[in-house]
Amino acid sequence: MTQEAKVLTGIGLATLVIVVAAAFFVGGKTTPEKTKNVSSDKAKLLIRENSHLEGTKGAKVTIVEFGDFQCPACGSAYPTVAKIVQDYKGKVTFVFRQYPLPVHQNAKIAALAAEAAGGQDKFFEMYAQLYENQKAWSESKKPVDEYFVKYAKEIGLDVNQFKKDVEQKKYQKNIDQDMNDAGAIGVSATPTFYINGEEIVGGLPYDEFKKKIDAALKSS
Repeated sequence: MTQEAKVLTGIGLATLVIVVAAAFFVGGKTTPEKTKNVSSDKAKLLIRENSHLEGTKGAKVTIVEFGDFQCPACGSAYPTVAKIVQDYKGKVTFVFRQYPLPVHQNAKIAALAAEAAGGQDKFFEMYAQLYENQKAWSESKKPVDEYFVKYAKEIGLDVNQFKKDVEQKKYQKNIDQDMNDAGAIGVSATPTFYINGEEIVGGLPYDEFKKKIDAALKSS
């Protein structure tokens, strides 16, 4: 190999490392790391009285997700989570906590939109709209006017109230609380899941998620 070829190869490898690192930071984690259990003193921070719950309250298994609506990895995990909640109806409680990453330009406004919908008891309806249409609004310069108002109409919100609540950041304190709890627990990437306190950083294929749920049901 010539010296020039060696230099080009080195540049190529360095570029690959940078691209992979950037994809990890911008898009969240797609492959789970080794799991661990949240400590008992921090477990109480996983769910607050005003946290958004879906499924059966008080079920044997509780899944808590700290997510970012613009995070591609969170978007990829969404169908799996939705299927788990449906397939384990009556056995699982799903809780979504906000963790909008600053690197995503529309993550914070999307979180505010979901919280504003929650103010009208339609949090998970907006949650579904945001994830199912993630690619459409992610790079928009005016996501509220171009997309979120449309979603609000589709799920039956009072649109004027919705826009007002988003623009005035009425529910910012809810997002701040989620972010503070995430920091105290040690969340550093999205999505991060907790299945009965067992931490899973990154998404899981449905079959792997199912194994975790079945094991938690068996031990509970």
